[in-house]
Amino acid sequence: MNTVEKWGLFEVSAKGKTDGNPFTDYTIHGVFRGKNETVEADGFYDGDGIYRVRFMPSFTGAYTYEITGTFSGETLTGEFTVTPPTEGNHGPVRVANTYHFAYEDGTPYYSVGTTCYVWTHQPEAVRRQTLEELSKGYFNKIRFCIFPKHYIHNFRDPETFPYEGTPVDNSNLSEETFTYHVDFTGNDWDFTRFNPEHFRRIETCIAELRGLGIEADLIIMHPYDRWGFSQMSREADDLYWQYVVARFSAFRNVWWSLANEYDLLRAKTLEDWERYAAILCEKDPYRHLRSIHNCIAFYDYTRPWITHCSMQRQDLYRHVEYTDDFRTRYGKPVVWDEIAYEGNIDMGWGNISGQELVRRFWEASMRGGYAGHGETFVNPEDILWWSHGGKLHGESPERIRFLHTILCQTPGLGLKRGEGSFDETVAVPESPMMQGYEIHYYGFGRPSFRDFQKTPGEHWHAEVIDTWNMTVTDAGVYSGRFRIALPGREYMAIRLTRLPEST
Repeated sequence: MNTVEKWGLFEVSAKGKTDGNPFTDYTIHGVFRGKNETVEADGFYDGDGIYRVRFMPSFTGAYTYEITGTFSGETLTGEFTVTPPTEGNHGPVRVANTYHFAYEDGTPYYSVGTTCYVWTHQPEAVRRQTLEELSKGYFNKIRFCIFPKHYIHNFRDPETFPYEGTPVDNSNLSEETFTYHVDFTGNDWDFTRFNPEHFRRIETCIAELRGLGIEADLIIMHPYDRWGFSQMSREADDLYWQYVVARFSAFRNVWWSLANEYDLLRAKTLEDWERYAAILCEKDPYRHLRSIHNCIAFYDYTRPWITHCSMQRQDLYRHVEYTDDFRTRYGKPVVWDEIAYEGNIDMGWGNISGQELVRRFWEASMRGGYAGHGETFVNPEDILWWSHGGKLHGESPERIRFLHTILCQTPGLGLKRGEGSFDETVAVPESPMMQGYEIHYYGFGRPSFRDFQKTPGEHWHAEVIDTWNMTVTDAGVYSGRFRIALPGREYMAIRLTRLPEST
């Protein structure tokens, strides 16, 4: 009997009609029934006469399926068993405690993400190297595009394209022409016929990320384009959205990002974005996390279909410092997916130091939000992590991993900004039932000590955290008024934990 683990991916494949255009002329639909759920899901054509329907079960036990559609004159039925999840499988990530995230089994999820826009479109050696770097546990989320990308440091054609057809030959164009004078004419695509190989590569990468415990934040649309994918018709857009959801939604580690820098997609209107969101809400039976990313203007994150804020900074100097304000304004988790990248390229968004990026991570985290990494170092082969993946060169990744370790030690679920002095950011647990835990973060300040005053009778365990050198030093147990010595260096923090025997 067929088996699949809870929150795994169960697939039914079948041969079907190939006359005409199988991507548009025929349908395939599945109904999956268990004791505790009935899920309906659209399938898709995968080329070579094969149709597929995928399902992610949320319970254990016996299930049945029924596959129907015009792709075949027959109804396919069958049975399968859902077994308990294996180690490391906690289910899809959900919003929890209003401003935070948890896996479906209740395990807290603290997002420490990175961006590699088109790593899936690179040669096999680069993809393998990317996965090797990701396996080191620096990040638990990665943003990347389904469509290829045309932008500085990324002018090579991808290994596959999403549609049948032929791209224009740009081999004789200069970099200046590439960057500023994109001409879509000459591309010859059939936007009604997908190239299954392109999408198989992406889903292979999603599955490999799933094996590493990493969420795949899929960027469905973006403006950096020389092939015409950003200016397709309404009908082509809708067909694309339905195909993407049918192929990828059964992977438990998928997040949906409607766009990277949606406000630069000049051909799309607010009505278009709301229509895409409606398709997503209707067609994704698993309610994966959904958001949309800005360049300048924030989208209206109060929209009910948006589960969390995916933000890019709007100000050169102050951005993550607004985290608690945006939490209050939007009432949703705040994820700073783009706050500038560690690197040295000739762009202000790609040449901050590792220390500054790590500071921004800590500042966002102490205010009850989450931050994202990227890396843009000048490279003789023009392979930059932010776009291609490959090898990491910066100083921030292991420090971000250290921060994640600290976040996972939070009592309850999630941090928020607490009360403190003007020169520190204090984090306390989100839940009022979890009082007695504080992190005092000093950022670029360099105090040599800090005084505290606690209620008489309470005993507090103090630790000094060096966020850059990644150390936690026991500083003793105190009560009443006490002083904690600091080394007079930047990027220090003090963690105070009230002991349970305090009266």
